[in-house]
Amino acid sequence: MRKIIALDIDGTLISSNHEPLDSTYEAVKRLQEQGHYVTIATGRTRMMAEELIQKVGLTNYILCNGAAAFMDHQQVYKNLLPTERLDQLVKEAAEMPIETAFIGLDGVKRYMKDFRPEVVEAMSFFGDNYVPEWEADFHLKNEVYQGLAFYDQSFDGTFEKEFPEFRFVRWHPYSVDIVPKEGSKAITLMTLAERLGVPQADVIAIGDGENDKEMLQAAGVGIAMGNASDSVKSVANMVTASNDEDGIWQALRKLDLI
Repeated sequence: MRKIIALDIDGTLISSNHEPLDSTYEAVKRLQEQGHYVTIATGRTRMMAEELIQKVGLTNYILCNGAAAFMDHQQVYKNLLPTERLDQLVKEAAEMPIETAFIGLDGVKRYMKDFRPEVVEAMSFFGDNYVPEWEADFHLKNEVYQGLAFYDQSFDGTFEKEFPEFRFVRWHPYSVDIVPKEGSKAITLMTLAERLGVPQADVIAIGDGENDKEMLQAAGVGIAMGNASDSVKSVANMVTASNDEDGIWQALRKLDLI
């Protein structure tokens, strides 16, 4: 029976050295040779994931926290943020002032001209001194798959009541993802499973972050990395070793998939 194996990138597919372990490359190769569907499920854009997709040899990928999905390199799903409401949100945030950014399929642009230190702190997660370029009207001219708002936990709950069509999912102490209310890695993963005729029991998800929790719960088998927080581990069916200790390989071996 073919299965779907969905892998988060940061903290899961890649180690703390920002590269997949040799065991991870081998695990993906063996899964593909057996005919299983292997996909990443990440908050990254296509541009930010492209190099890794090529290195690992993937043809399926879920991007932007589920807002876009590709099978055999062809886009099969999109879930965009509504332009007018997003415009209202970023304008209100700017008055606080809270910086926001827009995520297109192949890039990230920020709204405020003078970026705040929270942006540098959060975006350094993806590389030293990485700050999105300024393009305040990007969201008015392009499809936006996801947003970012840069604030700490003291601002949690600020926007939820006024903007019920969005969900605000924390991924960093200084940043949250802005995603459609009815959108997530979990929803998109299960949509692909239905499209491929793979039952829920044969969907396996592996991740470490708060934005992976719904995916781990929705899958037939949800696996938390050893480096995940306790809240992520608490919703998983299995906890494996960390992303520096062959966690993916060990989990798949326990499931007799490799």
